[in-house]
Amino acid sequence: MSNKRQQIIEVAAALMHSKGYENTKISDILDAAQLGKGQFYHYFSSKHELGLAILDHFFANWNRRLMENVLSSQQDPKIKFDAMFESIIELHRNNQAKCGCVFGNLAIEMSEHDEIFRKKLEAVFDIWTEKLKQVFDNMISPVQVESSETGKLAQGIVAMIEGGILLMKNKQDISTLVNVAEQAKILVDCFVQRHTLLGVR
Repeated sequence: MSNKRQQIIEVAAALMHSKGYENTKISDILDAAQLGKGQFYHYFSSKHELGLAILDHFFANWNRRLMENVLSSQQDPKIKFDAMFESIIELHRNNQAKCGCVFGNLAIEMSEHDEIFRKKLEAVFDIWTEKLKQVFDNMISPVQVESSETGKLAQGIVAMIEGGILLMKNKQDISTLVNVAEQAKILVDCFVQRHTLLGVR
């Protein structure tokens, strides 16, 4: 990937995270990246192509930071679960609790109107859910639990986090997300304790 193409993606990604897909105009991108229309269309055939490239850009960073470095690490599963929240909270604290989750924002904005965006975003949440499920499976191992139980828990935690980020963005208050994280940890602790006790019986 050329440096100029990557520069356009990074500049447009910052705009799109803050303003959304529809509200980010090509003219905004041209101004922010300091390039002409001809240069833009040399690298991208349309705003839609750029939007998908931006989504891939966000996914690559998120996958490396959270899925690979945290949830796929060799740490104890409880440590990985807590570290996930620390990473998410730190990210949104650095963004002053304003921008929200780029995947959640785009899911709300684009899922009803663009099937390509919807499928890419669905894959993001599916990957996250599956990684969390594996963490929960390891938390209660060697107790035998139906796979659907940890899968439902993982999906519920992802939903809690995304909902917490949405409320945080509305309030522009990081403590909202911190409170949701605390409740999610309590929920998981109760799940693990219940199934551990069942396994001992």
